[in-house]
Amino acid sequence: MLATPALAQNSSSFNSDATTEAERDLTDAVKRNVSSFRMLDWRPYFSNTRNGAVLVDIDSRAVHYWSEDQSVYKLYPSSVPLTEDLTRRGRTSIIKKVEGPSWRPTPSMLKRNPEWPPYVGPGPDNPLGTHALYLSWTYYRIHGTHDTRKIGRKSSNGCIGLYNEHIAELFAFTKVGTQVLLI
Repeated sequence: MLATPALAQNSSSFNSDATTEAERDLTDAVKRNVSSFRMLDWRPYFSNTRNGAVLVDIDSRAVHYWSEDQSVYKLYPSSVPLTEDLTRRGRTSIIKKVEGPSWRPTPSMLKRNPEWPPYVGPGPDNPLGTHALYLSWTYYRIHGTHDTRKIGRKSSNGCIGLYNEHIAELFAFTKVGTQVLLI
């Protein structure tokens, strides 16, 4: 009975190749890039911090936030899209904020994964987690996740995922109109 949670976590439905990147062989030597997850200055990316600013760095899998008056700076680890064709880069903004979001897979997601449900309401199994920041690009969000193993990995269908505690904090800091840049 105690092993049941461990068996469930190894289920292919929770960690399939379609939802997370393949892990490397642990015997391989890996050059660590500790500097990629570092504090950044906002000036190379934004002309100002009016309404605050969010920078999503796809390569380092990090989300940076600066408040309008620059008194608050936050850095969060994130999940990023699985493939380059699912990745969108450029400037956008937060157009809507939802606490307890519901989720509907996009038409292309359902085509790739026909077994997925057409709708998941708010709650612990919702792929958008506890909070979602809707971007001006259709279908793109910065949101929480119910599957914390995805953070720090290529694991999404286009969205940027954060731990639920981090998205709750970012949700509180941001407002509709906050500028967002994905690089």
